[in-house]
Amino acid sequence: MYDVIIIGSGPAGLTTAIYASRAKLDTLVVAGAFWGGQLMLTTEVENFPGFADGIMGPDLMDNMRKQAERFGAKLVFEDATSVDFSSKPFKISAGNQVFEAISVIIATGASPKWLGLESEIRLRGRGVSVCATCDAPLFKGKKAVVVGGGDTAIEEALALTKFAREVTIVHRRDQLRATKILQERAFSNDKISFIWDSVVQEILGKDRVEGVCLKNVKTGEESELAADAVFVAIGRKPNTDLFKGQIELDQEGYVIARDETKTSVEGVFVAGDAQDRRYRQSVVAAGAGCKAAMDVKKYLEEQAR
Repeated sequence: MYDVIIIGSGPAGLTTAIYASRAKLDTLVVAGAFWGGQLMLTTEVENFPGFADGIMGPDLMDNMRKQAERFGAKLVFEDATSVDFSSKPFKISAGNQVFEAISVIIATGASPKWLGLESEIRLRGRGVSVCATCDAPLFKGKKAVVVGGGDTAIEEALALTKFAREVTIVHRRDQLRATKILQERAFSNDKISFIWDSVVQEILGKDRVEGVCLKNVKTGEESELAADAVFVAIGRKPNTDLFKGQIELDQEGYVIARDETKTSVEGVFVAGDAQDRRYRQSVVAAGAGCKAAMDVKKYLEEQAR
């Protein structure tokens, strides 16, 4: 029986583990087979406080894991396969084991939607990205392609214009889906151009991005466009399928939070991108993990009275 089980091991999950275990709570992290979250897929992280010269994403997550373990948190490197929040103690199944806890923190994050290309996987961190806020400074004076036509794509493109020389938005339709004000900003920006009715067939380059191969969905015509970076912005999906029918989720699957960290089930809390659709930054997720751990500590103290 644990005081708290944390499901997820990205910045939110491991920060929660640090705070909870340091507060002497018996803490288990169901970290997942591929632990560490999205930062395990990145190269240099330049905007996480405390690292003046930057730090590699996997190194940052390894430091967080070691810090949590230093204070006594236990980690299980298995994927959670089912949860039961219908009664206490809460039950979480992972691998061939069932774990029980008085409280649970959901920190499963969200995953970007990808194009599904082999070259996209091979060139991640080598010019392929899903976060302009994170990586735009790496492409100062370069040419960038943004794939998508919604709010996220336009926000990414606008962020890139502060650094890139040219930004081309490739969209499979003939008009944007983004809100009107974002469209106006994009259309009025001299650095941004558009290629309509087109999809990315392939990302070109062996060791780094050198361009994209495009296909017009109406004419079938193919063409190539030189570029130094490709930012995929076709949406994100919260990793919350596990919790359907257990807690309240919104229409897109994000956990509905009350008082920042509380879910619809008393004793079950949430932190990070499983709930946050707006900021999507590692430092914000870490801060949310701190809040969740503090709220769990207070909840457990009240239960003990």
